[in-house]
Amino acid sequence: MFTGIIESTGTITKIEKEGTNVHFTVKSPITNELKIDQSLAHDGVCLTVVVIEGDEYVVTAIDETLIRSAIGDRKVGDELNLERAMISNGRLDGHIVQGHVDATGTCVGKENKDGSWIFTFEYTLTPEHLLVDKGSVCINGVSLTVVSPVENRFSVAIIPYTYEHTSFKHIEIGSKINLEFDIIGKYMAKYMQVYAK
Repeated sequence: MFTGIIESTGTITKIEKEGTNVHFTVKSPITNELKIDQSLAHDGVCLTVVVIEGDEYVVTAIDETLIRSAIGDRKVGDELNLERAMISNGRLDGHIVQGHVDATGTCVGKENKDGSWIFTFEYTLTPEHLLVDKGSVCINGVSLTVVSPVENRFSVAIIPYTYEHTSFKHIEIGSKINLEFDIIGKYMAKYMQVYAK
């Protein structure tokens, strides 16, 4: 379980394929605080730490993860948003994030608003992927507030701190992103599909 509040970023230093799996080596300032078998969100994708060496660690993405998320599009040198699992006695500063990517989307707009930014994204609309104005959405692991959702398009406003301290500064028009929709909305959509007939 995560909150969508990014702790740090990491840089991919190596990518190795093994069968259908992909091993990512990541250099991060929080590596010394990690342990083997720990869950860590990478651009919103929950992956398990399998190796730690110095200031680098390794995580493995299986085929299912590579199909459902944009993590397989990342390359050496790319920056990733990192968040360790939530501590149960801590504050939930963002919203409930599982680290299970629901869909990918594409950036179709990036507007500098004199210090803050408005990003607009498109995604494939499905009945279970609900967005409401001022609701929550997780983009590349970042908990954000939905602005002006219309059909398969919505925007988010990014403050300077988030822009500078996450990989949002690297997102441009055409960039592929990971989306996790609000868990409460997903349960409501499923409930309506099953019981409201």
